[in-house]
Amino acid sequence: MAKKNDKMSMPMSGAGLVRYFDDESVGPKIAPEHVIAITIILAIFCLVLRYSV
Repeated sequence: MAKKNDKMSMPMSGAGLVRYFDDESVGPKIAPEHVIAITIILAIFCLVLRYSV
């Protein structure tokens, strides 16, 4: 009879997900706060253009 392995194999914690933060990409590095600020400023600018006379 074949020997049974005494150790239980646990599933990998990453579950096959890609870790995007490990990859270095070329391009500008923008903080999330700057993206939110630019979005708010652009929205206000669009509202001013829409409701200006």
